[in-house]
Amino acid sequence: MRSEILAIIPARGGSKAIPLKNLAMLGGKPLLQYTIDAAKQSKLITRIILSSDHKEIIRYAHQQGIEVPFVRPAELARDTTPMIEVVEHAVKYLVNKESYRPDYIVLLQPTSPLRTAQHIDEALMLLLDSEADSVVSVVEVPHQFNPYSVMLQQGNFLVPFLEFDETRNLRQLKPLFYARNGPAVCALTYECLIQKKSLYGEKILPYVMDRAESIDIDDSWDLSIAEYLLKIREGAIGRQ
Repeated sequence: MRSEILAIIPARGGSKAIPLKNLAMLGGKPLLQYTIDAAKQSKLITRIILSSDHKEIIRYAHQQGIEVPFVRPAELARDTTPMIEVVEHAVKYLVNKESYRPDYIVLLQPTSPLRTAQHIDEALMLLLDSEADSVVSVVEVPHQFNPYSVMLQQGNFLVPFLEFDETRNLRQLKPLFYARNGPAVCALTYECLIQKKSLYGEKILPYVMDRAESIDIDDSWDLSIAEYLLKIREGAIGRQ
């Protein structure tokens, strides 16, 4: 029996760095379109919905054939709103209004335009084939940002964030660290969200993505980098 997998695309209207960021143009189309395309091309997702508070974003989603079952409440569209509250609201709305209960939920943030349907399905397969609570996309932390390379300022002086044997303070000897890349993909079980009240739970599997695929759009600089990476992907710029 096929699992019911709900994709939630969160796209609020407010953004300080880039006004109406989710509709900002990138490579000739709105930022939101990349996530819509990836979700539609997934072979595993069975339902896609958008959660938004903004009428222009909702109108655009409707034009692209994306379901918008509700308008997100203003109190869930603030800069400080935790993403788990947005996801909980969407899932509980469908449960209460439609008696719809997905087996799995995948959160797809529009700020990860280089994430593809292949990434989504590979992450979902990891979750479906495991007993994990969630699968989260991550990127390897570059060695210069490794916690063992990070220093804090105390007064006028720097002190190590983590104590480390200086004889082993080589890039090749430092332990690997991973950071959520948005995350571009966050797939979780229904029980993880509703019973454990978490997007991650205790058993978290990593889905490692390449740095070039992991850009997370926060500001216009990120948009410029994403534009360049898209041109490389499409062959418009030769690889060195």
